[in-house]
Amino acid sequence: MRRRALALSLLAVLPLATCGGITAPDLFIVERSGSVPDARLTLLVNEEGGVSCNGAAMRGGRKLKLSDAALVEARAIQEDLKEPASARLSLAPAPRSVLSYLVRDEDGTVRFSDNSPGQPAVLHRLALFVLQTSQRVCGLPL
Repeated sequence: MRRRALALSLLAVLPLATCGGITAPDLFIVERSGSVPDARLTLLVNEEGGVSCNGAAMRGGRKLKLSDAALVEARAIQEDLKEPASARLSLAPAPRSVLSYLVRDEDGTVRFSDNSPGQPAVLHRLALFVLQTSQRVCGLPL
């Protein structure tokens, strides 16, 4: 009886797995804002390297996807964000800040600006990752 129930449950899940019905979990989402043109961005990265830029997951008919190296970096950033996110780190901007970031993942939320004093190194890596991904993957100017 148990084997039959297991087989039936697997048959129910199989069409979802083969038709793209199962989606990869998100690594993190970043909301960037600022005082310069094109600063506003919402960047979502999932575990398989899929990317959504301002709600769009396709560009020119192709799915937005990180390179293998960029996906490794995204996963490393998520891992290094565990402590600041769990602590709900929020760093105030210094004068003349240009860009502000809010990053959320399964561990919590981090807020910081491009020139916030006392930033852990992972926040500098995250800001660079967001810039490179927005330009290389999303085709945005900033």
